[in-house]
Amino acid sequence: MHDPVRTVQRKVWRDGSASESARAIPEETALALTYNGGTYAVMMGTPQDLEDFAIGFSLNEGIIQSLDDIDSLDVVPLDDGIELRMWLAQSRADRLSERRRHIAGPTGCGICGIDSIAEAVRPAAIVAPGGSFSPQQITAAIQSIPPLQAINVATRAVHAAAFWTRAAGIVALREDVGRHNALDKLAGALAQQKAAAGDGMVLLTSRVSVEMVQKTAAMGAPLMVAVSAPTALAVRMADAAGITLAAIARADGFEVFTHPGRITAEIAVQGAAAHVA
Repeated sequence: MHDPVRTVQRKVWRDGSASESARAIPEETALALTYNGGTYAVMMGTPQDLEDFAIGFSLNEGIIQSLDDIDSLDVVPLDDGIELRMWLAQSRADRLSERRRHIAGPTGCGICGIDSIAEAVRPAAIVAPGGSFSPQQITAAIQSIPPLQAINVATRAVHAAAFWTRAAGIVALREDVGRHNALDKLAGALAQQKAAAGDGMVLLTSRVSVEMVQKTAAMGAPLMVAVSAPTALAVRMADAAGITLAAIARADGFEVFTHPGRITAEIAVQGAAAHVA
């Protein structure tokens, strides 16, 4: 299997002089998602947690409704990439055949496999009300991510998506060179853990685009928190989906763009410990 991190030699220019040393950089690999023998999308991504990616992508894109829709899943290394080979239950396969496209997606592409503007900006699922969160919980949760990013600690070049609950802190974290891929991997991890996304918050080390909101809504998470700013369309989509969107999250605070009622100052801080799956 492909290693997610490679070490390369490089020449460094600093302060007018040159030196040579090694540096860790993330691997990027073509990942083909195939269903019942046909290719649906080819994404560029980090070759790690690939079962999570295949399952999360399939759930978030509406290709499947649950793990039971997948009869088998194999991760097949090839000379020039990796095939995530899935066989679906016949009812799902029949529905998929109506929308299959052979699409090549750049790193982090979040809208592969569609063929219309209407589908690209399709309404997100409406999330359940969920619970409330304190500003202290949100700040502590987003600050807990960096030390848990093993690939990013080594390379400083990948995104992360994590899930936090009051009871356990960070329960899952996934990394990828593509932010959409990281979120799909997180969705797949939670599905395999049978974790209820309505009980916590999704944390992102990237900006928030509309596809990130659509994927978070598909997971059923009531709150998403990101370190960077959202797009205007992402804000409108989060508002319509009933998601609380907090962004530009830093050690000293964050900004809330939609549904601020879930964030209340009276809640006691809980779940400080991180238990990453």
